[in-house]
Amino acid sequence: MKPGSNADHHSPPRPRRPWVVGVSGASGTPYAAAVLRGLLAAGESVDLVVSRASRLTLLDETGIAFRDAHWREDLAAWLARGADGKPGTFTGGPASDLSDVRHWAAGDLAAGPSSGSYPSKGMLIVPASTACVAGVALGLSKDLLQRTASVTLKERRKLVVAVRETPLNGQTLEHLVTLDRAGAVVLPASPAFYAGATHIQDLVDFVAGRVLDAAGVEHGLYRRWEGELGGSRARGDGLSHG
Repeated sequence: MKPGSNADHHSPPRPRRPWVVGVSGASGTPYAAAVLRGLLAAGESVDLVVSRASRLTLLDETGIAFRDAHWREDLAAWLARGADGKPGTFTGGPASDLSDVRHWAAGDLAAGPSSGSYPSKGMLIVPASTACVAGVALGLSKDLLQRTASVTLKERRKLVVAVRETPLNGQTLEHLVTLDRAGAVVLPASPAFYAGATHIQDLVDFVAGRVLDAAGVEHGLYRRWEGELGGSRARGDGLSHG
């Protein structure tokens, strides 16, 4: 082997390129948990931004107090909880390994994802409140979640906004049109029933799966339409969880 040949040198490690997951204050924290589990199961790196308002929603919907100083412990408890509120529903598997998850405080505007030079694949806002939608559409960047969304748009990266509100007023609809025109994917948290849902988790996983579809991340969260009416009922095979 000649000195100086390529075989003498190790290739530099590939840079970490995470998906940024932003969780706003809208109801629907089980959607965020399902998306996070799906990303980790797909072997994706994750950067997590949990807004201040979403922590109140998370506490109300799950009883979990998300704390910056103990985020890893609190996230593990959150991801293990089912959509029905039952703790310990999801144990083991890729979602139990949080080694490639980074958490950034919502008030940290100097965090990595606040800069366009920070390497990320894009951002998924799950769930997205109408206040969050307005802030991103108007470019307010009042916290790290909104700032990261603005950066994602200006860098022409994938931004998926899973808005969770009903009914929608005209102002919010205009904001959503603005986001669509800016290149974002507007994805209402709207479960479907053709996949043979037998549990609330199936409905949550359908929405989470559609978010991952929009991001181009492979998953097995829901049964896809195959062009057969009543196919799910004919098979009689609901999705299982545990």
